[in-house]
Formats: sequence, structure tokens, C-alpha cells
Amino acid sequence: MKNGILLLMAFAFVLKINAQGETIIFDNQERRVITTGVPFVLIAPDARAASMGDMGVATSVDAFSQQWNSSKYVFSETKSGLAVSYTPYLSKLVNDIFLGNVTYFNRLDERSAFAASFKYFSLGDIEFVQDEFSQALIQRPNELTIDASYALRLTDQFAMSVAMRYLRSDLKLDTGNNDTAAASTFGVDISGFYQSEEEAYNDFNGRWRMGFAIQNIGPKFKYDEGGQENFQPTILRLGTGFDFIFDDYNKIAVTAEVGKLLVPTPPVYGFVDEDGNGTQATDGSEPTIIVKGKDPDVSFLTGMFQSFGDAPNGFSEELKEFTWSLGAEYLYQDSFAFRAGYFNESEDKGARKFLALGAGFKYNVVNIDLSYLFSASKVQSPLENTLRFSLTFNIGAGTYNEF
Repeated sequence: MKNGILLLMAFAFVLKINAQGETIIFDNQERRVITTGVPFVLIAPDARAASMGDMGVATSVDAFSQQWNSSKYVFSETKSGLAVSYTPYLSKLVNDIFLGNVTYFNRLDERSAFAASFKYFSLGDIEFVQDEFSQALIQRPNELTIDASYALRLTDQFAMSVAMRYLRSDLKLDTGNNDTAAASTFGVDISGFYQSEEEAYNDFNGRWRMGFAIQNIGPKFKYDEGGQENFQPTILRLGTGFDFIFDDYNKIAVTAEVGKLLVPTPPVYGFVDEDGNGTQATDGSEPTIIVKGKDPDVSFLTGMFQSFGDAPNGFSEELKEFTWSLGAEYLYQDSFAFRAGYFNESEDKGARKFLALGAGFKYNVVNIDLSYLFSASKVQSPLENTLRFSLTFNIGAGTYNEF
């Protein structure tokens, strides 16, 4: 019996085993993509981060640091800044889905800074028509976040920050039901950033950077009383980088980053086949059970810790849940930048893989950044061949001297 079970496990997608006189049937599908609510918050909103492979936890400070690691703001040489960005989404199919972002930061003094931002994701217009005589009903589903952060410099080289975020998801389409409502919740970010002093090497000077962030820590949410609870996309980001400073005009910064969703992995479900016909009863009399993995119906805090050891296939599957990215940035006189990056996600966990290129230009107090994405996966990216645009206004540039 055991040998037969092993053969079936190796060569079949549907496995039947005998347990306490009953037959349990489960799907042995290996690909388990982790899904969450409000996934738009994981989209890189700014062109600089996007052009380096969706990274920002350990890159040098810029006005959009709020989205990645707000503790970087206390290392800004600019007193304050205002930044706006625009990202078309699914631009090959429609022209009214987009992600917009506005961020403002202010460095209060040598040791502290605060920032606030607003992010808006529009899913465009959806038109409902009951019949040829009825007037069309236009729905505009959207999602948004409003957040604020405070960063404090604990030592000359290290700072930490806390951010609070309000999230609102208005995706439930109103087709006449009275229970239609937007879902909302709140989240917290905790981050840290280290930037070393500039050190002299044989042929160049250099500076190390390291950062971490745990983002979107907060309760689950649902769209109605009887609906399913959704996890926020709580994510851990870790990164490190190094600046090659060749002279006053030329610098190359290289950065590596890894990320992992701190959300329970979907288990392998099965059911007790009481009537022996190989299918589950539609009336729910045959109970659904968890055959491999852990119960994902837990609180968000339990889910965060559980996410490090709940993959049905053990440690090897846990490793697949880490994404990684590599990015590089060449700066000339801090006025022109050329960037490139690569992002990788396991085939079994979403299969996002892409190359990105970008450039940045600085004129007086204005920074203009552009990026372009090339998909490297069989799964086409909704941002493929999309030009992203960011604009930053630096207020009080040169107020602080960090180097």
C-alpha cells in the first residue's frame, strides 16, 4: 500500500490515500502563489526605484524614500522636497488604469525628519448596461493610501523610522446591493538605514549602505460582514550597497536587495471522499481538510511569524518565496544618472522576472527620472514596455553636508 502511494505521489497530480478507513483526495499542485489584498502598494511608484529592479531599501536617499525606507531622510543634504510620479498600468490594453503618487519630506534638523505621501491606484471606468433601454452605470474602482513617517538618527551612521498608513480599497462594484462598501484598514512600517563614512581605497573612495524595512504590518480587512478576510501585503526587505566614488564627477552605486512576503503560504487542501466517487460533494457534506502545510486562517501577527515555516514542501519552498533584485546607478556630477536593474521571482511563486533601464536629469532644483521595463518571464508583466515618469522639486538643496 505504501509503495503504491509513493508511486502515485511521484506520477499523479491527484493522490488517494487511506486514512482511518476513509479516502482522502488532494491536489498535489506545486505552484502556490501567495495572494493578498491591496497588492498595488507593492508596485514601485517612482522611476528611479523601478529602473533598478524595484528596489529602494538600501539605495541612497531621494524624495521617494517614503515608499521604501523612510529612515533614509535624515541623510538628505536637501532640507525638503516634493515629488510626484505617474505609472501607466496595463497600458497595452487600456489607457485609464494608472498609479499616481505624491510625496513630501522635510528634514527638521541634524537628527530627525518627517514625510507624508499619498498614493492612488485607479482601475479606470467600468460600464454596466442592463439592456438597450437602460442608462449605462459607470463605476470607477480605486485604491489609495495616506501615510506619514518620522525618522530619527540614532548615531552618525544609523537611523530608524516608523510610518503609519491608512489604506482604503473601493473595489466592490455597486450593482444595486445595499451592502456595497469600501474596505479600509491601517498599517505600520518599521525601517532602518546605515550609511558609512567615505573611506579611501587603492584607486577610489567608497561608502557602504545597508537597510531593512518591514512594511504594511496591520490587521486583515474584508469588504462586507460575510466576506473573506484579506491579509495586507506585509513584506520584509533587506538590502546592501556600495558606492564607488572615483572622483568629484563620477560615481557608481551598486545595490542588492531581497524581499519576502510575511503572509501565510496557501496549504495543500484535500477532502474526505465518503462516497468513494472521487469528487467532493457540492452540498459541503464531505469536509475540506489541510493535507500539507498550516492553517492560513490566523491573525496577521501569527501569520507574519508562521510565514517563515509554513510552506507545504518545507525549507526548499520557503526559499522560493524570496525575491531578489540587483541594481546599478552611474552618476555624473550628480546631474545625470544612468540606471539598470534586474528583478527575479520564482516560477512557482508568481514568475515575475524583468530587466529595467532608466535615466535621471537634474536641472537647478528639479529632478526628472524615467524608467522602462522589459519582461524576462513567460508571464507577461502588466508594466512591460511602459515608460514611467517621476518629478522631484528640491527645496533648500545643500542645507546639510553629509559627506
